[in-house]
Amino acid sequence: MEKHPLTQLEFTRRTAKRAQYEAFEYTLILEGVLVRNASHETPADHEYIVTIENGVPTHCECPADEHYEGACKHRVSIAIRRPLILAVTDKQLVADGGIPAESQEPEQAHESENDESTECVCAELSSLPCWECVRTGRKSLEETE
Repeated sequence: MEKHPLTQLEFTRRTAKRAQYEAFEYTLILEGVLVRNASHETPADHEYIVTIENGVPTHCECPADEHYEGACKHRVSIAIRRPLILAVTDKQLVADGGIPAESQEPEQAHESENDESTECVCAELSSLPCWECVRTGRKSLEETE
């Protein structure tokens, strides 16, 4: 059975309380989770990226995580919300072992669209065009009806 992320962090009782009652807002990003503390008068000045590794919040950009022992309130707040960690972990996984599209350079992401030499497998399919032809606009699904 997988350990809960909280059991893999060291933190104070005060940090645990603050992680529960402060008004944190979360945004999934490629690097992990952007945590914004809406409890402050200027929340935009209190945004930090928390890195998740193997289902555990391992690092935060905030000053407290850098200067004090144990996990900061941002890391603990994420560990408390296990569905958030699962969402980040799912986002980080790529089923075919490739890289997520959002992490590719723009030229790299569109390279195959302009490449006419991309091998087409439409002839091997019964009546539907291959995904590459549909994706690049060479053929449409309506043409097969």
